[in-house]
Amino acid sequence: MPPAKKRARSYDPAKTRAAVLAQFGHVRDAVRGLTPGQLALPTRLGDWTVRELVAHTGMALTAVDRLLGEPEPARQDGRLVDWPFAIGADADSIAVTARRLAAEHPDLGAHLDEVERRFTGHLDAHPGGRLLPTGAGALPLADYVVTRAVELVVHTDDLNAAVPGLAVPYDRQALAACTRLLADALAAKVPGGSTEVRIPPYAVVQCVEGPRHTRGTPPNVVETDPLTWARLAAGRTAWQDAVAAAKVSASGERADLGPYLPLLR
Repeated sequence: MPPAKKRARSYDPAKTRAAVLAQFGHVRDAVRGLTPGQLALPTRLGDWTVRELVAHTGMALTAVDRLLGEPEPARQDGRLVDWPFAIGADADSIAVTARRLAAEHPDLGAHLDEVERRFTGHLDAHPGGRLLPTGAGALPLADYVVTRAVELVVHTDDLNAAVPGLAVPYDRQALAACTRLLADALAAKVPGGSTEVRIPPYAVVQCVEGPRHTRGTPPNVVETDPLTWARLAAGRTAWQDAVAAAKVSASGERADLGPYLPLLR
C-alpha cells in the first residue's frame, strides 16, 4: 500500500498577519535610524544598495496591492509550497521596480508607513480565501501572506548583513513561518523518507528518496538553526560553507542537501 499523502501544513491567518506586521515594523523602525552613508552601502544582493534593499523590502507588502488589482482566478490551482520555486521569474522586473522606488521615495520611513497602511487596509477589506494570481498559481490571500513572512525574514537578514552593527530583530512567529514554509518546500522538491531535516524549534521534515525509517534514530539526519536554514534556502550561505562552519550537522550518506539548495530562485 502506498504511503498516505501528507496533509498540507496550515497557518493561523491572525498569527501570520501579526507576524508579518511585526517583522515589517522592526524593519521600518530600523530604517528611520539609518544615515545617508548607511543607505548608500552595498549589499550582498548584486549591485543593490541598502536604500534599494529597503525599497524592495517594502515591495513584500505592495505585492498584495498589485495582485489584488488583477482579476480574481476562478479556482485555486497553486500550492503554497511551490511559491519558493516561482519567484525567480520576476527577478529582472523586481530589480527595476526596487531602484525606481528607492529614487522616488527619499523618505523611506514615510514610504514604509504608507505601505503598511495599504497592506492592513487590504487585509481588512478582503477575506483570506480571496484568490490571487501568483507566480506559483492561484493562491488564497491568507496563504500568500505566509510568503510575505519569508520575504521579510530573508531581507531583514540581508539588511543586518549590509549595515555593520545593525541588529534588526526577528519576530518569533515570522521566523517560524519562514522556517516551516521553506522546510516544506524542500520536502516537496525532494520527496522521500530517508533523511530527516530538523530545524528546532520550528520544523522537522523528511525528504530524499531511499529507505524509509519507521522508528528510532533515522540513519540520515540534518540539523540546523532557523536563520542558517533561511540563509541556505535563500542562497545566502552555501551548504559546504555552513557545514564547514559547524552551522549544520549532517550525518548519513543521504544527508548532503547541497544539490537541492537554494530553494528560492
